[in-house]
Amino acid sequence: MTKPVFLLVASFPESLIKFRGPLIEALLSSGCQVHVAVPDLDPYSDVASQLGALDVQVHDIPLQRTGMNPIKDLTLLFALRKLMRKIGADYVLGYTIKPVIYGSLAAWIAGVKHRFALITGLGYAFTGEASGLRKVLRTLIQKLYRFSLSRNRLVFFQNPDDEALFRQLSLLKPAIPSSVVNGSGVDVTEYTVADMPGTPSFLLIARLLGDKGVREYVQAAALVKQRYPEVTFRLVGWIDDNPDAISRAELDAWITAGTIDFLGKLSDVRPAISNSSVYVLPSYREGTPRTVLEAMAMGRAIVTTDAPGCRETVMEGDNGFLVPVQDASVLAEAMMTLVESPDLVAAMGTRSRQIAEEKYDVDMVNAVMLRGMGL
Repeated sequence: MTKPVFLLVASFPESLIKFRGPLIEALLSSGCQVHVAVPDLDPYSDVASQLGALDVQVHDIPLQRTGMNPIKDLTLLFALRKLMRKIGADYVLGYTIKPVIYGSLAAWIAGVKHRFALITGLGYAFTGEASGLRKVLRTLIQKLYRFSLSRNRLVFFQNPDDEALFRQLSLLKPAIPSSVVNGSGVDVTEYTVADMPGTPSFLLIARLLGDKGVREYVQAAALVKQRYPEVTFRLVGWIDDNPDAISRAELDAWITAGTIDFLGKLSDVRPAISNSSVYVLPSYREGTPRTVLEAMAMGRAIVTTDAPGCRETVMEGDNGFLVPVQDASVLAEAMMTLVESPDLVAAMGTRSRQIAEEKYDVDMVNAVMLRGMGL
């Protein structure tokens, strides 16, 4: 019997193993022949090596993650259509904006029978004030979503707020079914509980974007340090090619002032989580933040915003605190409460691990997705 051919369309090579590795393994176990389409994958990288070891076929595609050049996007569309016909794709799943939009359209044009999309977050165009470039992008992306998602059999969302927004804006037609899954999940056997450090310390892992709440994190850190100068605030991440990116000069000023310890981009964040007592994510909006799930699995209290995607991970006062978006003073108050209450930090960390096991285990999340796709 011929194996069904499954094509996964992505925009970040690194995400294929870190975020979708267990899903790829689940697809292989279900009997699929798995292909991935992604731009700029270094053939000598660890990602390429791990995909090769899984016998996953990798295809380079001309996808530019940022920018809306119509010629380049049409080139992507036709390249994906050609690839789908060449490999005889039976199933297609795209995640992040361009793979969802152009992957869905290409699959429809190519006559792929089983077409799916995963909305992992809304990104720059949907967050912040709708003015200038952001307003233009928001209008264009909404039109593209509305047209492309109507070509899918099922659309997955990572939180109910995003699903409700797409329905409210008619980006997803009533006839197209949708399903909410608990983020990308986390491998609770890989992210295990770590002992608490002796000194209170906070950690944020994120692309260095304004919408991730990086500035609010630094502002709150400065406020906390006025009262508790011994507390450390670590930042893991990198400056992204995005209109909302933090500038290098701004980052250097924070480091020079001693407000944060900047650790750069890490391939393995577990040591950084182990060296922290509380994980913080002041993001304006997420799908479901993977870094929060990793910190929860390692037994850390969470402080995050009462925003879509983020609020799903915290039971207020149980495994952490929810704070308003863009409010550094309330964020600082929550942090100081935890600095003053080490027993509460430990108890919240224990609950985070329990919630990770009960709700966010990656095998349970992927089982829901495979059932939704009929695999």
